[in-house]
Amino acid sequence: MFGHINRRIHDYLVERKRCRARLVTKDGHCNIEYGNVKYSNQLYFLADFWTTFVEIRWRFVLFLFSASFTLSWFIFGLLWYWIARSNGDLTWQNPTSDHNPCVDNVGGLTTAFLYSLETQTTIGYGGRALTPHCPGAVALIIIQSLLGAIINCFMCGVILSKISSPKKRAKTISFSNMAVISSKNGTLSLSIRVANLRKTLMIGSQIYGKLLRTTQTPDGETIIMDQVNIDFIVDAGKDNLFFVCPLTLYHTIDNSSPFFEMAVDTLHKQEFELVVFLDCTAESTSSACQVRTSFIPQEIMWGYNFLPIISRSKEGKYRVDFSNFSKVMPVATAHCAYCFHNIKGHHHHSRDGHDNQGFEVIEINDTPNATMM
Repeated sequence: MFGHINRRIHDYLVERKRCRARLVTKDGHCNIEYGNVKYSNQLYFLADFWTTFVEIRWRFVLFLFSASFTLSWFIFGLLWYWIARSNGDLTWQNPTSDHNPCVDNVGGLTTAFLYSLETQTTIGYGGRALTPHCPGAVALIIIQSLLGAIINCFMCGVILSKISSPKKRAKTISFSNMAVISSKNGTLSLSIRVANLRKTLMIGSQIYGKLLRTTQTPDGETIIMDQVNIDFIVDAGKDNLFFVCPLTLYHTIDNSSPFFEMAVDTLHKQEFELVVFLDCTAESTSSACQVRTSFIPQEIMWGYNFLPIISRSKEGKYRVDFSNFSKVMPVATAHCAYCFHNIKGHHHHSRDGHDNQGFEVIEINDTPNATMM
């Protein structure tokens, strides 16, 4: 029992260390912080106040929403109280019976606040109303109405922008937890699977990657975050993907690939991070979004391939089985890219193939040895 608990704690600490080490988390957040930022530079966030309001957390947006309205009602309530006091309308000032008030039924601070709230929210219960005897009161109600409309438009725009943020649409696009390396169409390829969980299409989808690693130049300079371009393709090309069903992305490991010098026994000893980007436009909202994820060496499986997930029923309908989305199985694969291109038959897995069980009703005696990633 204690051994199982110790193993769980060890796995948790290892996973936590991996999350700290990676630049981009699996859900696309960037693990980076800025230090020693000058105070004057922080004022630029206030100058770009719209972006600041849209990007802050919901708890702060709701607080600012409530505070902006409540504070404006209270400030204008004080102004209405000041106008009523200047005109002698308050109850404790004992106005005469023939007195002409600026606002009917405003005899104290509470009633002044209620009148301010009713004016700005256009409630108009009818108990308190402005009279034409005070030009200052007429000017104040115009100012409050304009300012209230501005606050309404701004706060509604912020909330609408946060609700319709493309980041929320990106949550319905999922990458496989692991990447695999195997043979594909006569070439050694690194494969990643991506799926759109909604039926609405993503227009103009483009996929690309960056390999981040620490390198040292011939001059002795150490580059902490050296970026190398990683090209991905699908069977139909790499531009304008037809993203109607899950796709498998391939990176060809050739002489120009940074994975060419790696092998099955040295891959997990490397220190790098593969960041994959998917840029697309939502068909329903026409908003552009970017989906990111990353893979570290421990999340790349050499000599494995994804199980098929697309099948067609007897009725002619296509079906996607997401239970196999993150499942892999071992396949015959060369130990390294050099072995693949120069040594025929140098494999470390068996050559047994597998069938797509969901494509049609068939009988299979031997079930493939699938591995859950």
